[in-house]
Amino acid sequence: MNSYDYTDKVAVITGGANGIGAAVAERMSKSGAKVAIWDMDISAPEAKVASLPDASRLFVKVDVSDEASVASALAATEAAFGRVDVLVNSAGIAGPTGPLAKYDTATWKKILAINLDGTFLTCKAVTPGMMARNYGRIVNIASIAGKEGNPNASAYSASKAGVIALTKSLGKELAGHDIAVNCVTPATAKTRILEQVSQEFIDYMLSKIPRGRFVTVEEIASMILWIASAENSFTTGSTFDLSGGRATY
Repeated sequence: MNSYDYTDKVAVITGGANGIGAAVAERMSKSGAKVAIWDMDISAPEAKVASLPDASRLFVKVDVSDEASVASALAATEAAFGRVDVLVNSAGIAGPTGPLAKYDTATWKKILAINLDGTFLTCKAVTPGMMARNYGRIVNIASIAGKEGNPNASAYSASKAGVIALTKSLGKELAGHDIAVNCVTPATAKTRILEQVSQEFIDYMLSKIPRGRFVTVEEIASMILWIASAENSFTTGSTFDLSGGRATY
């Protein structure tokens, strides 16, 4: 297991109560970071984050698609820990699968609001402080769907393609500072997000992965731990593949 020094670093992990976010929060906490877990539902976090030391862990209920909610979460985090050094955007939804011609417009807007607008709003909230301190690491969790597009998942695919483009744009904007903005594009992991899609769609996604299995949240957290570390002082505006061989570029 890789290890990086996060001593005295403060990390915000959106969607950190479960799934990929929880795995990242656990690894960063055990590496010395103070972690603020921003999540819509903090009532039943996974045991791995619920058991983290109270002094270095903060739960904040937040709707990342609402700018006022994000601002309130940032204020609570800064009151507790003083600043934000690292942002990992893990909050997201898949939404139901179905053909675009019949896709519910309200559901489309909700998926874009959480996955893409949420990434925009959290980045917008933390970057001024990072710029003032001349330090920051942002990791946005996109998806292989954002590169290739999954059939019957137009909203999710479009939202994740937007996250990739946002990452590239912001990385260039902040390149004159010691701030790295990157994203990861995992294939499917076994998290609660799979509850939102059909078994047929899950089977399809598995069939597309040359490794023949789903990526684990621990594997994703391992890559993110380096991307969000001080050691990643050069690479920015980049996309890191975690697709098990599926990605063709």
